Amino acid sequence: MSTIEDNVRNVLGRAEAAAKRAGRDFKDITVVGVTKTQDAEAVIAMARAGINNAGENRVQEFLPKREAVAAADAGFDIRWHMIGHLQTNKVKQVLGKAALIHSVDSFRLAEEINRLGGADVLIEVNIAEEAGKFGIKPDDALYFVEKLVDLPKLNLRGLMCVAPYVENPEENRIYFRKMKNILLDINKKRLHNVAMEILSMGMTADYEVAIEEGATVVRVGTGIFGERQQALISRR
Repeated sequence: MSTIEDNVRNVLGRAEAAAKRAGRDFKDITVVGVTKTQDAEAVIAMARAGINNAGENRVQEFLPKREAVAAADAGFDIRWHMIGHLQTNKVKQVLGKAALIHSVDSFRLAEEINRLGGADVLIEVNIAEEAGKFGIKPDDALYFVEKLVDLPKLNLRGLMCVAPYVENPEENRIYFRKMKNILLDINKKRLHNVAMEILSMGMTADYEVAIEEGATVVRVGTGIFGERQQALISRR
C-alpha cells in the first residue's frame, strides 16, 4: 500500500512534468492537498512529504483541525485554504485563518467578507454551468467582478472552478482553457485594483491537464490520501 509520502512524491512529480510540457516553471504552481476527513496527523505527514498547502471544505472541520495541527508543533507552517462553499454566517470564523478563500460566489458573501475586514479571495465560476454546483456563470464573470471593485477590503486574486467529473481528463481541457480566457479578458479591462493572477482548477483526475492549460493552483485529495478515505465525500 502506498503511503502519503509516496503519493505526494508522485503528485508533485506528475505536476512538474505537466508544467514542463507546457513550458512553464513549476515554481509558479501550488499544489493544495484537500484534507477533508483527514486528521491532523495526515496533514502533518503531507507537509513533511512536501505539500504544506491544505484545503478544507467545511468551516466546522477546518477550525479544530487547524488548531490540532498547530498544537502538534511539528515544525511545519501550514497555509490553509478555504475551498468549499462558504456561508455568510461563517465568514467571521474563517477570516485571518484561511490564507485564501477560493469560493466567493455571491455579492452578499463578498460584501460580508469586506465588512468584516477583507481577505484574499477567488471568484468561483461554474464553468460547465452544471445544475447543483455553486459559482458564477461564465458569461457573468466580468460583470460580477465589476460589481466587486468598490469593496476596498476584498482582494481579488483570481478565479476558481470545479470541472465536471469525467473518466477522460482531456474532456475538461475545454473548460480549463475557457477559465484561462475569462481571466485574461478580465485583466484586459484594467479594472481599478484588479490584477488577477491565480487560476485554481484541476483535481486528482485532471490536474495535469489543468496545469497544461494555465492552472496556478491545483487541489488534490484522493491522489494524496487515497480512495478509501475520500470515496464517500464530495469531489472538490
